[in-house]
Amino acid sequence: MKPWLALFRPGDWLVILVGALSVGLSIPWFWRGGTGERAIIRQEGRVFAEVDLRTRREFEVAGPLGLTLIAVEPGRARVVSDPGPRQYCMRQGWLTRPGEIAICAPNRVSLQIAGRTRLYDSISY
Repeated sequence: MKPWLALFRPGDWLVILVGALSVGLSIPWFWRGGTGERAIIRQEGRVFAEVDLRTRREFEVAGPLGLTLIAVEPGRARVVSDPGPRQYCMRQGWLTRPGEIAICAPNRVSLQIAGRTRLYDSISY
């Protein structure tokens, strides 16, 4: 047995356990980032459409390679099809939280979710 373990008393273990549980349970609460309110579709850097996420719509956005199909449903949006070679933007799946983005770089189309809260990451910092 390690000599430093003998220094811990039962109350110390209880404090460590309660602290670890508090941190674990607070992560979803503090890191949820709010809910998405609108989808912003950009074509070659300009806003093509800004759609409320309470609606159900589909958009065909023309790019240099062809059409990108974007679906918007209540609370979420995604790229359904894209003529790009690697299909990275389609692999993003459904976007629901503010700050999430799917970029179809070869076709110069992007889809971003926005909300009331502004999220910051290492790029925007």
